[in-house]
Amino acid sequence: MTLVVMGESENIIRRRDAHARGVTDIEIRRLCRSGIWTRLSRGVYVPTRVYADADERGRHLYRALAAAQIARPGTVLGHVSAAIAHGLELWRTPLDDVHLTCGRSGGNGRSRGRILHAEHFEADEVVDIDGVAVMSVARTVADLARTLPFEQAVVAGDHAMRTAGVAGAEVSAILARNPSHPGNAKAVRAVRFMCGHSDSVGESRSRVLFVRSGLPIPYTQAEVYAGGGQWLARVDFLLPEHGVIGEFDGRVKYRRDGVADAAAEEVVFREKQREDRLREAGWVVVRWVWADLERPEIVVARVREAIARAARGPRPSGHVVTPQGLHLR
Repeated sequence: MTLVVMGESENIIRRRDAHARGVTDIEIRRLCRSGIWTRLSRGVYVPTRVYADADERGRHLYRALAAAQIARPGTVLGHVSAAIAHGLELWRTPLDDVHLTCGRSGGNGRSRGRILHAEHFEADEVVDIDGVAVMSVARTVADLARTLPFEQAVVAGDHAMRTAGVAGAEVSAILARNPSHPGNAKAVRAVRFMCGHSDSVGESRSRVLFVRSGLPIPYTQAEVYAGGGQWLARVDFLLPEHGVIGEFDGRVKYRRDGVADAAAEEVVFREKQREDRLREAGWVVVRWVWADLERPEIVVARVREAIARAARGPRPSGHVVTPQGLHLR
């Protein structure tokens, strides 16, 4: 299964197609000078309005499609560009350069706005999206794990596992095909940590924070039940041995003046009721938001304080069920 989001190829204008419609080179130059068309690469254009209206990911995708149009046979979109083509989440990952991969053993290259990776790949590691050859999701995750910092690689890998059904074993098998790759050691570590149960970039980053800070590794998206067997909640992070629940709150939206609108107020109210039920069952609940992740010591201190507070009280009642099917009491 692959998460395909390309769909922008219909906006790409190739020189030969323009000629077929009766547009001459003089007219093409005039369209570019007047700002009606934007030149993406040699002989490949896009309507300027379309390009300007796209976000950073969309503009990268247009440049990637243009690069693919003039690439040598056997060259495919890879790395970050393949991640964009597949719709994978990326966090703090530069999108300035289009990444292409050619199947030879040497000859890495870099030119303005383009990086060429000379790496072997198998036929089953390439998929076709709108007529463009793109590295598969699993191969893309492997490449990102080899080249990106740990946190960025985990964000992309978590999203691939959750939305595209990619398994860690599948990515590990691809890494094993080229054991001498200089990025393999760090890639293996990242892939082992990836999980398809993180629901957002913030949750993926939070899991990385737990491991980097030496906190207990939590279960994610576990179902919590009360002593009488009634379901209480599905929680972001669970430390059952410590009686602590962690919640990353990236869902409530506020107006620019910082005041919650009616919908947000309803979400806050429901969350308070939910949290009250968890506390009544004996759980200590700790929360953090996006801004807190920029100061990780704040989150670490809150979690450690919650663990200490829970240790002074009775054990929670009821039981929990993890996504892996574990029943914990």
